[in-house]
Amino acid sequence: MVAPARAADVTYRVMEFEQLEGWANDDHGAAFEVFLSTCGDMREPDWRALCQYARTGPDPRQFFELFFRPVLIEDGEAPLFTGYFEPELSGSRVPTARYRYPLYQMPPEAMETNPWLTRREILETPVMQDRGLEIAWVDDPVELFFLQIQGSGRIRLPDGEVIRVGYRGANGHPSRSIGVELVRRGIYEPHQVSAQVIKISLRRNPEAGAELLFHNPSYVFFREVSEVPAERGPLGAMNRSVTALRSLAVDPFHVPLGAPVWLDKGGKGPMRRLMVAQDTGAAIKGAQRADIFFGTGDAAGRAAGRLRDPGQIYVLLPIQRAYALLLPEAET
Repeated sequence: MVAPARAADVTYRVMEFEQLEGWANDDHGAAFEVFLSTCGDMREPDWRALCQYARTGPDPRQFFELFFRPVLIEDGEAPLFTGYFEPELSGSRVPTARYRYPLYQMPPEAMETNPWLTRREILETPVMQDRGLEIAWVDDPVELFFLQIQGSGRIRLPDGEVIRVGYRGANGHPSRSIGVELVRRGIYEPHQVSAQVIKISLRRNPEAGAELLFHNPSYVFFREVSEVPAERGPLGAMNRSVTALRSLAVDPFHVPLGAPVWLDKGGKGPMRRLMVAQDTGAAIKGAQRADIFFGTGDAAGRAAGRLRDPGQIYVLLPIQRAYALLLPEAET
């Protein structure tokens, strides 16, 4: 069930579907298929029963309206919706003059020590050399840095083969935002910062850009994800492929992984659609904080990088579970 509140100011409000603007116009069948892809991994009896019934093929919209209620969970923090995507980099299985920047597997000592070495220590000392920990080498250290931020991606080799990589672990140091640091230095105003702007800034002066990357001491290690076909999305936190514009990264403290979520995003490009909470992220903390998965490649990256909007999410919970949140003991 939804985890107990972190703070006393978390509130729950059970809504009706008629109150969700745009609900009647959505493609409920598309969201239903995404829900089916992970509901079998939910362990609580009520979720398991609903998943079992969903597999009998009910009308998707009627299924959601009959067995769920939308719940608005608020914790006093301003809502914020951003986007993420699966990068695709050019790379090689062997190092060459072009492909010089390695993606590393996680060394055993990093699994046993937390925190382990910093980004600078990992990249500027011989600690990773001659150990066979490289998965591949890529041609762009900036794209590699952003691959680490996303946590998963694809490497396209010269012969057209694609390697998919996923998050294996990190060195245990806190992640520091390069964008925030550029604002602190007076290079940009907060509203000017985006992923594309940061990339331009890093590439404008490669030597200074390389040094700026060390501002973030966090370092991500990867694993090869050979079990996921290239045409499917990357694995999310539920170890299942996520789906473009239907999968959402949430804070599992407030939102159960696998739950349907109605997104009502404002901003320049309003988005109202039923999604499924199938992923998490280090920066996704709070009841009204979410990250929309946009897909794979440059176009998805540009769309995701521009997104920083307000709005609201409503978690669709089984009816009994939804109303139980209104009881006084549910908020303590």
